[in-house]
Amino acid sequence: MSLDFFSAFIIGLLGSGHCIVMCGGISTMLTTAISDVAKQKKHLIVFAYNFGRIASYSMIGALVAFTSSMATKEIGFPVAFLKTIAGVFLILLGLYLGQWLMWLSHVEHLGKNIWRYISPQTKKFIPINNIKSAFALGALWGWLPCGLVYSTLTWALASADAMNGALIMFFFGLGTLPALLSVSLGTLSIKSLLSNIIFRKLAAISVIIYGFYTIYIAYL
Repeated sequence: MSLDFFSAFIIGLLGSGHCIVMCGGISTMLTTAISDVAKQKKHLIVFAYNFGRIASYSMIGALVAFTSSMATKEIGFPVAFLKTIAGVFLILLGLYLGQWLMWLSHVEHLGKNIWRYISPQTKKFIPINNIKSAFALGALWGWLPCGLVYSTLTWALASADAMNGALIMFFFGLGTLPALLSVSLGTLSIKSLLSNIIFRKLAAISVIIYGFYTIYIAYL
């Protein structure tokens, strides 16, 4: 599983250009929502809401993996099939990141029904006055509909183990961290690299190749 954790981190990193496009505005908004009282703790607060986001990813990963573990144990659902689904979604993710095929946007649309009920709760924590509020706000942000997150969740699903599912999503979240920190803290060199069209296309191709590899090893 350690290879899965490392790979999840790399996929989060490779998908960072998408993170900047999709969540860069939110990250900037959250940074500007820090109250004057808490501005001296800006760096800690930025880390707090990002780790709140990653905590939500981990919790969702544990939930879907626990569900799949019950399916494999109780009804004998084949793990190889779950891994194939994960591989297919990685291929779709690569095509999505490369903007060659946008089918994952339809999957994102499904999550909007959940986000519609969660998003109003974010107003309770704005302006951000302390680290606790920042973490809670980030935890809500983690439920934002995202094709990148949903694709990696199928990988957690294929693990069929709650702890491994949580760790896959945790390491994926760590991979997205440099991009969103660069937006919040103004690290323009990192943001420029991750947003570069050549980097994004190479990242997309790498994810597609790994998707095919995932399907291949599912039946070894």
